[in-house]
Amino acid sequence: MPEEGLSLLGHNAILSYEEIVAVVKAGVRHGIKKVRITGGEPLVRRGITDLISCIASMPGIEDLAMTTNGVRLAHMAQDLKNAGLHRVNVSLDSMRPEVFAKITGRDHCREVINGIEAALGAGLNPVKINVVAVAGVNDAEFVDFARLTLQKPVTIRFIEYMPIGKNMHWAKEKSISSQEIRNLIEKDLGRLSSVEGHGPLDGPARRFTLPNAKGEIGFINAISGHFCSTCNRLRLTADGKMRPCLFSDKEIDVRTVLRNGAAPADLDALFTRAISQKPKGLDSGGAERPGCDRGMSTIGG
Repeated sequence: MPEEGLSLLGHNAILSYEEIVAVVKAGVRHGIKKVRITGGEPLVRRGITDLISCIASMPGIEDLAMTTNGVRLAHMAQDLKNAGLHRVNVSLDSMRPEVFAKITGRDHCREVINGIEAALGAGLNPVKINVVAVAGVNDAEFVDFARLTLQKPVTIRFIEYMPIGKNMHWAKEKSISSQEIRNLIEKDLGRLSSVEGHGPLDGPARRFTLPNAKGEIGFINAISGHFCSTCNRLRLTADGKMRPCLFSDKEIDVRTVLRNGAAPADLDALFTRAISQKPKGLDSGGAERPGCDRGMSTIGG
């Protein structure tokens, strides 16, 4: 998030849970089987377990996940599991409190680590830790993160630094490729073995394991190896915009249609439109350049 923070949205500016459920039901009619709850930060919204319960009980949903900053996870992990959440991704770019505070502007490193432990204890499976790789910031910790998979049944996902949002200034000196990260890990911890199989519910990560590891390591090549041709995701923002592509500013206004008394057929038409607008690559379909003007904290991970 920008250092100065964001302008808060009024209650009427964001989708109600009932509206979110209506959109998810339309998605199921179009073959969606996997739903991820993101944000902003989903665990600060009152009644989030009610939404989880409603979506988890929906026929056709096979996988229900959440991405969270983890600050409130220690207190909510068991309730989320009981409500029907299958798994959780926790954003943690550094395990060093001073680096964590520099990246996030907050001193919540210990709370996030406690949240990861609570998620494991609650039986959320798998627990994935998202690490955005930034050269000169957290590159000294890549091996430490990988070593966690030897000790715990977690999945560490290294995500290449992406130029998204007007407040994130793209600089080549900050980027480090997945291959470079892999080289650092293998130099210290041994050769990585590829995990065979890639099901329809899997994400874009290439999956590996270290010898005798309890967990996995994944690499998301957002920049060095675009996965546009296999991307099957749509994003629904908190303020009711559907985005066919993370790297494009094209949005479809769902909120207005919902509040004008949308019938199921109206929502079906929006999904058809969104699916048709997904680009084949970053140089086509409206995603002519990497990045977009809307920041990631207002899009959802």
